[in-house]
Amino acid sequence: MAEKFNLIADIREDSGKGASRRLRRQGKVPAIIYGAGRPPRSLTFDHGKVMRELENQSFYSSVLNIKVGEKSQAAIVKDIQRHPSKPRVMHLDFQRIVEDQVIRMNVPINLVGADIAVGVRDGGGTVSQMRNDVEVVCLPRNLPEYLELDISELELDGLMYMADIPVPEGVEIPELAQEVEQIQPIVSIHIIKEEIIEEEVEEELLEGEEIEGEEGEVAAEGEAPAESSDEGESKED
Repeated sequence: MAEKFNLIADIREDSGKGASRRLRRQGKVPAIIYGAGRPPRSLTFDHGKVMRELENQSFYSSVLNIKVGEKSQAAIVKDIQRHPSKPRVMHLDFQRIVEDQVIRMNVPINLVGADIAVGVRDGGGTVSQMRNDVEVVCLPRNLPEYLELDISELELDGLMYMADIPVPEGVEIPELAQEVEQIQPIVSIHIIKEEIIEEEVEEELLEGEEIEGEEGEVAAEGEAPAESSDEGESKED
């Protein structure tokens, strides 16, 4: 089961954009918690403490313990709204959880043995991870912090799929119930081919300019005598 994080919250009585802006100026993060058959509740958190917790990858896929005064509530994070250009959290959404109700949660996919994989060690390939997380369904007590996929035996040009990930007991991956054709690979090892075409393009452009220049010069040389000849004839006339 994923580790628990303790978050200290305060009840937020006011609402609206103006109130949220005031809270952010005070170093607070407005938030909301909902679910478990209870009304939503507006909360606030200390921004600095939230930012420190977000540095831990496990935070995003763990059961969080939200404390308000003497009361505590188990929850999972459902949405994080961030400032588009600054390292600032604008709003947090949490979902309450209860022990006997299943939850849906995205958890990371961690690759094991990537540096010693057969396709890397013997084939000189590069590991390409196409999927970084997957949605799981389970009871809160069975929520994994992450899923591991051992790719140490993956050969060059080899592929591995979601079905290759060992799933802990009590955990399901809804995506595996889809049609086989719809399931995409999540990791591969292949040779990365580099093509340098900029120089070739530049050379072609330069050659084209030289040809155009030569043609222009020939035309000019051909036209000049004709003009002189005409002028000479008119003078003679």
